[in-house]
Amino acid sequence: MFDLTFTVEAQGTTTPLTLAIDQAVIAGWTGRDPVARDKHIAELEAIGIARPASTPIYYRVSARRLVITDSIECSGGDSSGEVEFVLIGWQGRTFVGVGSDHTDRKVEAYGVTVSKQMCDKPVASVLWELEDVIGHWDQMILRSFAWIDGKRVLYQEGKLDGMLPVADLIKRGFGDKGLPDGCAMFGGTFAAKGGIRPASRFEYELEDPVLKRVIRGAYDVVEMPVLG
Repeated sequence: MFDLTFTVEAQGTTTPLTLAIDQAVIAGWTGRDPVARDKHIAELEAIGIARPASTPIYYRVSARRLVITDSIECSGGDSSGEVEFVLIGWQGRTFVGVGSDHTDRKVEAYGVTVSKQMCDKPVASVLWELEDVIGHWDQMILRSFAWIDGKRVLYQEGKLDGMLPVADLIKRGFGDKGLPDGCAMFGGTFAAKGGIRPASRFEYELEDPVLKRVIRGAYDVVEMPVLG
C-alpha cells in the first residue's frame, strides 16, 4: 500500500485528498461496440499480440506502477501510451480520473500480463466524484496526443458511450460488492489513429462537455538503452 495525493474538483471547489492505493487493475477489451472492440484487437494482432482469452479481461499490476509524474523511463523504444479513464474506490465513494496505460509492445507480443507490469502508469492529479458525472457519463470524451518526430498529433479520441457502462464494468470485475477501497482500475481505451506507435511525449485528457471541464496529464518518455 502507498499514498497518492490528488485534488478533487466538485461543485466549483477543490479539495486535496490523499488515497492509500493497494490494488491496481487494467481492464482490457471493454468496448461496448463489438465492431470497435474487434478493430482494436485486430490492431494489436497486426503487431503480433494475441487475442485476449475473454472480453473484458482484468489484468493485475503492482499498485506502485501508478505514478503522478511528468516523465517515465522505459527500456528501449517499443513502448507506447494509451489514454484511459481511471476509477478509484475509497470509503464507499468512487472517484474518476484519467491516466495512460503505458505498455511495452515488444513484451506484449509474448505476454500481455507481463507487459502491463513493465511500465509505469501515469495518472493525472485531479479527480472528479463519479456521482457528479454518471448522469452524462456517455457524453464524456477521452483524448490523447502524441509527439512523434517532433510533431504533436491527435492519437486517440472517443466518447465513453463506446465503453461498457461503469456499473457493468465494475460488476464484471468485482461482483456485487463493487470497487474495493484502495483499488484503482483503468477502464479501457480506443484504437490509435494511424496505428500504435511510440512517442517521445504523451498527453492524455478526459473532457466533460456538460460541466465544461477537463482533466489533463502529460509525460515525457525517456528511453533507456537495452544492452542485451
